[in-house]
Amino acid sequence: MNQPTPAPAVETAGLVKTFGGTRAVDGVDLVVPAGTVYGVLGPNGAGKTTVVKMLATLLRPDGGEARVFGHDVVRDADRVRSRVSLTGQYASVDEDLTGTENLLLLGRLLGHGRRAARERAARLLDAFGLAEAAGKQVKQYSGGMRRRIDIAASILNTPDLLFLDEPTTGLDPRSRNQVWDIVRAVVAQGTTVLLTTQYLDEADQLASRIAVIDRGKVIAEGTKGELKASVGAGSVLLRLRDPAQRPRAAEILRRALDAQVQHEHDPVALTARIGASSTATAAERAAGALAELARLGITVDNFALGQPSLDEVFLALTGHGADGPTPRTATPGTTAGPAGTTTTTGTERTA
Repeated sequence: MNQPTPAPAVETAGLVKTFGGTRAVDGVDLVVPAGTVYGVLGPNGAGKTTVVKMLATLLRPDGGEARVFGHDVVRDADRVRSRVSLTGQYASVDEDLTGTENLLLLGRLLGHGRRAARERAARLLDAFGLAEAAGKQVKQYSGGMRRRIDIAASILNTPDLLFLDEPTTGLDPRSRNQVWDIVRAVVAQGTTVLLTTQYLDEADQLASRIAVIDRGKVIAEGTKGELKASVGAGSVLLRLRDPAQRPRAAEILRRALDAQVQHEHDPVALTARIGASSTATAAERAAGALAELARLGITVDNFALGQPSLDEVFLALTGHGADGPTPRTATPGTTAGPAGTTTTTGTERTA
């Protein structure tokens, strides 16, 4: 007998939030499956935090609808709050208290008895690698330790949905990896995580589905594979033996791959992104290009074929990197569907 499909953790339709004359969130549609890490990827100012605050009932939407586990964030705000927890961009614990004191205080406020609050605090401090620092004031903690105590505070009562708003901003690589491990452990216990980030590698590492948001709009959504397939089937990098052959090799690649070919700063290097329009696989088209080069006596010393990165996806979709937007009057709308199918609207850009 087929089991019923569980309801999404989050559903939004046409979600809007304005501040003065600025539409910070401009018609956002999201469906977040329960029991997963869902990434919301975008640069600073894209509207990510505003979306989270509306879903967490901290801001009232100006338009559209949003539901968390079926509860409307406006009409059923109390029910939503009973099932979610939020870790913002900056540590919200009291820096003058120790790690233990912070968790004890929050545990008591959440209704735990003294013994239960102490036991819960001790387990979390140990699980998050903070047991040795439990008696130290939080102001003595490193940035990574502060993020860990902040996330620990967010799950004193295990939430059904945990919002992590840019949890690794400013952390060193080791601390980021520690936070990532914590996120994976939280999800393994059954909690859904909605993660906002401007770090492409973070979304690639953690999220099973990703929404790319820019200027308040969702411009792409899908699995990592679908998003990468939406901008091409692969990237080809080759190095020639003779730099004098590069112009001829570039023309052969352009015809064989039906792709734009880029001349790298290295005088013997060429790169090309293979489009997804042909029925042939990226490997088959690349092999055909190599055979044609060899037939014409052009020697290739090194060749590599790889899937597009999320950096390339973001650049292709937005026209700028993840560190910030460029001015534009309209935003492309691209949705990665099943098997990497896409629908794309046109883009207008200011000069």
